[in-house]
Amino acid sequence: MWQGGNTDPDVREVEVQVGDVVLGGSLGVPDGARGLVIFAHGSGSSRFSPRNRAVARALRAQGLATLLFDLLSEAEEVEDARTGELRFDIPFLARRLAAVTEWAQRQPALAVLRMGYFGSSTGAAAALVAAALHPDLIHAVVSRGGRPDLAGPVLPRVQAPTLLLVGGQDVGVLELNEASLARMEGLKGIQIIPGATHLFEEPGALEQVARQAAAWFLRFLGGVGAEART
Repeated sequence: MWQGGNTDPDVREVEVQVGDVVLGGSLGVPDGARGLVIFAHGSGSSRFSPRNRAVARALRAQGLATLLFDLLSEAEEVEDARTGELRFDIPFLARRLAAVTEWAQRQPALAVLRMGYFGSSTGAAAALVAAALHPDLIHAVVSRGGRPDLAGPVLPRVQAPTLLLVGGQDVGVLELNEASLARMEGLKGIQIIPGATHLFEEPGALEQVARQAAAWFLRFLGGVGAEART
């Protein structure tokens, strides 16, 4: 699996100004893009997460644009590495994600695309909170091994169709996802990846995540019938 910095030829590095900080991002827009998926990584990770990069690559192969970005600035990452506080501050991370969404909405090439979120671990909670903040902009959410329970009272307010992907061997997180699903009132679904643990390291597990995510996003961002749901 790919490791390290950005080596994907169809991806360019961008900078996203959010308030007083600059966040690094990796943007890939295939020809004739059918939607934009913004990634929210989990605690302690970054836009260079090899798992999210692999999923993003698979989504672009299906005609979806992808934006992976760092939730924290370099200075904040240093502070968080020492204290571990920001990575679990879901309201703060959701505001960052919402701000990046607003940035994407201001880009002419991206503003025409329907948008969705792909969240991992704690990033899934931030994605759900941000989706509730922007029901007019966010049309689909996919969670990979996420902690939707950390979105708390916001769960019933999420209007975007939401798919929870969980490893069958990730027992504790699976229970939290099932409980969170019951609290959600919009269009929702859960798919259990048999034999997979929290990081989906097992052979074929991440490929199943990518296939399920692509199908969900194409259905609600750029697939048949998407226009009718606008």
